[in-house]
Amino acid sequence: MPSPFVLHTVFETLGYLSAVLVYMAVRKRRGDAIADRDRLAVFAGALVGAALGTRLLFLLCNPAVTLQHWTDPRYLLGGKTIVGGLLGGLIGVEIAKRLAGIRRSTGDLLVLPIIAAISIGRIGCFLTGPADGTAGYPSSLPWAVAIGDGIPRHPVALYEIAFVLLLIPVTEHVRRRSPHAGDSFRLFLASYLLFRLLVDFLKPIPAPLPGGLTAIQWACLAGLAYYAAVFARRLAASDVRATA
Repeated sequence: MPSPFVLHTVFETLGYLSAVLVYMAVRKRRGDAIADRDRLAVFAGALVGAALGTRLLFLLCNPAVTLQHWTDPRYLLGGKTIVGGLLGGLIGVEIAKRLAGIRRSTGDLLVLPIIAAISIGRIGCFLTGPADGTAGYPSSLPWAVAIGDGIPRHPVALYEIAFVLLLIPVTEHVRRRSPHAGDSFRLFLASYLLFRLLVDFLKPIPAPLPGGLTAIQWACLAGLAYYAAVFARRLAASDVRATA
């Protein structure tokens, strides 16, 4: 059987490739209201933000270990987190849109590609077992799975795959019905952050930070607070229009 590192790398790469293919198919079918030049600016912001966010949040997951390996480029560049990538990409996109003068939401086309990438990438995490630090706590539940160390554990990677796949019909319904562009992406990301906030209680690592939460969970709370503010402003604006 391939080593855990090889398994993880193979499925992570397949996840990235699947995201590109799904994006191309979705864009061809739906069209794109954003000009090519503007879309490139958005992608550049997303890539830079995701690259920085995914590693920064990884480094914050276990500060003591990070300090021990501060001079090791392999450690500094090797670790990644999905939550950090998504939130960093979101920040990068918003910055790029401001610089390019883009006002329209650009996220709806990215929902299905991101779901494809997460689903395929998490297969690698599942097959790798506890070696990559994403396995769940030991469990005696009937669906607990033992991979790598022979200890039945919560298959949190499978939980995540099932959750994001279930979001497909929900986000597609919102995309078709909502009058606001970008709502399917907002729903997806807010739902994913809430899921990760809860499911990460089933993981033994990374080490908890103040408040009994991990750095990933604190990042999820920050993202959820941001979207709560977004929808609160929308509700306030609708109330103003209704009473005008």
